[in-house]
Amino acid sequence: MSRTQRPVSAPQSVASAQSVVAAHPAGPVPVVVVGAGGMGKTWIRTVLSSDAAVLVGVIDVIDGAAERAVADLVPEDRRAVVRTGTDAVTVARQASAEAVIDVTIPAAHHAVTADALHAGYPVLGEKPCAATLAEAVSLAGHAESTGRLFMVSQSRRNNAHLHETRRLADELGGAGIVDTRFYKAPRFGGFRDEMEHPLIVDMAIHAFDAGRILIDGDPVAVTATSYNPAWSWYAGDAAATVTITYDSGAVHTYSGSWAAPGAETSWNGDWRVSCARGTVHWDGEEPPTARPEDGEQAPGRDPAPEARWELDASLAEFCASLRGGPVPDSEVHGNVWTQAIVEAAVRSAETGRRVLLAEVLDEALAAARDLDLVDGRSRALSTWKTGVSGLTTT
Repeated sequence: MSRTQRPVSAPQSVASAQSVVAAHPAGPVPVVVVGAGGMGKTWIRTVLSSDAAVLVGVIDVIDGAAERAVADLVPEDRRAVVRTGTDAVTVARQASAEAVIDVTIPAAHHAVTADALHAGYPVLGEKPCAATLAEAVSLAGHAESTGRLFMVSQSRRNNAHLHETRRLADELGGAGIVDTRFYKAPRFGGFRDEMEHPLIVDMAIHAFDAGRILIDGDPVAVTATSYNPAWSWYAGDAAATVTITYDSGAVHTYSGSWAAPGAETSWNGDWRVSCARGTVHWDGEEPPTARPEDGEQAPGRDPAPEARWELDASLAEFCASLRGGPVPDSEVHGNVWTQAIVEAAVRSAETGRRVLLAEVLDEALAAARDLDLVDGRSRALSTWKTGVSGLTTT
């Protein structure tokens, strides 16, 4: 099984940028949140309630948005230490921040994250990694060039029940067939109603990522069909069936719809994991259950009282890594695989053919090199032989 590549040591060319961030004693990590919209406010609340980080700045390109978010969310006795502004690097420096949390719109992720990395700041970014797979690969190169951690918060992987599902599957011989059913009927309004592939791009990405928690190895190929029920209120395809094959031989099949009223599943979906010696079932909400081939159904373990969930877990894992802990699984090199699955699924749905991950990653690598050539700050991708080899080490 391949392992996520760690950020390499920073080259001499970025030594001056790294010196911008002063050494901080062990303790909560001082962070700034970039983006004061709905999700940005959720992240501000997460930081305020965390023992792993301390909020020292809020940034938004809209004049006054950061100040309004601070006034609405930050307790009065803590507002004085929270800097605000419209430029992330400027505010991070003024606030003596140690790290940046990027909660901007996807189209801004590449610029905001690359600028922060080259200014010497580790970045925790909201999913998706970037607006395109090429931009995501480019950011992996920027992380290598700067030696700074860039972690993507794929928050639904931070679920204690999901990890218990993996433990039970391992006891039964390991996941060989993973089946996910997802049926919901949300009426969001806004941009999702106009997307070409709202389910695959905006929701199924979570299930694809969670499948990688359960399955050993790397994804190899994707086959997908997407469609829109006659009664759907979405302009694009609100339903899909996606099959992902792995180099370990395991297969993950996802079937879902965002236009499925009645008998809805959990937002995490309903999971069945077939193993050599039995089956594990998880309804997406309660602890999973295991049924060995020659035994009675047995419940999984309840989460530990100290278990962290979703955004809080992402933040804690990011901060722990900055304090000497391990590189997170969703460090950019690892997370790019999930975005590549999404890209391959969309391409397969549109062309009707099986799409190889190597194909989409090589194309993304070529496009990312062009982006970096124009940008001029990173040449790390020039050492990648292929898209797959650049994301993994043996």
